[in-house]
Amino acid sequence: QVQLVESGGGLVQAGGSLRLSCVASGIIFSINAVYWYRQAPGKQRELVATISSGGSTNYVDSVKGRFTISRDNAKNTVYLQMNSLKPEDTAVYYCKIPVVVNWGQGTQVTVSS
Repeated sequence: QVQLVESGGGLVQAGGSLRLSCVASGIIFSINAVYWYRQAPGKQRELVATISSGGSTNYVDSVKGRFTISRDNAKNTVYLQMNSLKPEDTAVYYCKIPVVVNWGQGTQVTVSS
């Protein structure tokens, strides 16, 4: 069974940084794209960043220039480096592999003003 475990969230002041990690098991990680989503209270889940198996990346406009997605296939891990954080980045962040049905438990990011 595929498992996705997110970590690295926390409470940070506006302008600060966090690095999220997503570790996958039970799947051939290197051949799969990985996505980061977030869900703020009362809002729909939003796609934030994607990375292909070849390392190509895409970002939602609101995080371009501030967030960086990367992967380490040797560690079955995808990262989301988040800089210049804003209060509107507050959400639970989830990683997702498109071909996998289940989601991880997410990691809470809270940015105070």
